[in-house]
Amino acid sequence: MTTQAVPREPRQERSRATRRRLLEAAIDCLASAGWAGTTVAVVAERAGVSRGAAQHHFRTREELVTAAVEYGSEVRMAQMRERLDTLAGRRPSTLDVVALLGEMYTSPLFRAALQLWVAASSDDQLRAQVLPLEARVGREAHRLTVEALGADESVPGVRETVQATLDLVRGLGLADLLTDDSARRARLLRQWAETLDLALAPSAPGPTV
Repeated sequence: MTTQAVPREPRQERSRATRRRLLEAAIDCLASAGWAGTTVAVVAERAGVSRGAAQHHFRTREELVTAAVEYGSEVRMAQMRERLDTLAGRRPSTLDVVALLGEMYTSPLFRAALQLWVAASSDDQLRAQVLPLEARVGREAHRLTVEALGADESVPGVRETVQATLDLVRGLGLADLLTDDSARRARLLRQWAETLDLALAPSAPGPTV
């Protein structure tokens, strides 16, 4: 009786899976241990791969962390799209949208991105890698927010109001780093949703900026 050989996982797929584990481990490490505690060796151990395998994918910590934050940002945007899709059949309320943004900017993915921003603020080489990434992420977050709110950016001041919304939720995310700020955040987001409803109403004049 012959036994049938179990097909081996294609090398390319194994490589992709290893890379994904490294990126996810780097995000977890950044969010919990910060920049100083996120080394290639530590991330490799968390991911369950050898240091050599990790360095095959990412030569330096900067490459690894930047790729991880880019991956995390893509995940954040995909999650936002998925959440909005669950509301298919009705336009989400303004409060739905700002509450969703509030969740995004208090997630471990945001905490990981924040650690990278802090490190990049004092490292010219790292900053050169991070700035284009954050510009892309910012544009996509803005586009999704405009779409979710049904905002008309041809109206003077509306674009700035949407950007102020994103700046607000980022700031609330920062406030949540040291203590649980969820109760105050919920109150502020409810109030901001009411402000947005007035500012974005079709018959309302554009906000003064």
